[in-house]
Amino acid sequence: MRQIFKKLISVCLFLGLTGALAAQNVQLHYDLGHSLSDDLSGRPSVTTTVEMFRPDKWGSTFFFVDLDYYHDGVAGAYWEVAREFNITPNKRWAAHVEYNGGLSSSQVTQYATRFQHAFLAGPAWNWASGDFSKTLSIQAMYKYYFKGQNPWNRPFNSFQATAVWGLTFASGLCTFSGFIDCWYDPNVRGKWITITEPQLWWNVSALKGCEDIHLSLGTEVEISNNFVWDKNGRNDKFFAIPTIAAKWTF
Repeated sequence: MRQIFKKLISVCLFLGLTGALAAQNVQLHYDLGHSLSDDLSGRPSVTTTVEMFRPDKWGSTFFFVDLDYYHDGVAGAYWEVAREFNITPNKRWAAHVEYNGGLSSSQVTQYATRFQHAFLAGPAWNWASGDFSKTLSIQAMYKYYFKGQNPWNRPFNSFQATAVWGLTFASGLCTFSGFIDCWYDPNVRGKWITITEPQLWWNVSALKGCEDIHLSLGTEVEISNNFVWDKNGRNDKFFAIPTIAAKWTF
């Protein structure tokens, strides 16, 4: 599920460039991974995501929170919070700072494990077409991992590159959006982790007479390498994991 954000979705970039509005949404994803591969048999089947984006005269603030669920309760939580400060009058360039952190629990023992939390900082470049139907944001960031709870979770310096895109088409009926992250981690095979999560939404509010129904239906595919932990406690494989999803935008 959407863990590493990552995240500014296309509507967030659109609102940030106009600098006049705010957006929040709640998403519900049914994850098909546990049904597609025995390696993912212990993967939670449901994730809810809450996102908030709010611009101001200095820049913008964004955060999202993911909650994963087993049948008997919450399996884990992850969040990212980011702040951008505009450094050019047209808001094309910004200084980006971000925090990532969370925890997960075992389906068997139910003991929780804290993730190594991380701080990120670097420049961001934002672009949109004249009608904001096409958007793109690129970030290049220094990333620092703090010491974790386990002896092998040593602090280390890293680098992360992020791209976020959005494309609205068919008279607003469809939205294709997503992100791709690539970052250095000395503890994984190849030293690099890559994850991308393209989403395709069908927007009910674009239908005539449904303007007040801010519901979107669609799917997300989590495509990753060296990221997802399998049932044997390894994260050195490639996976493509789809979801069935719904989103309500406030």
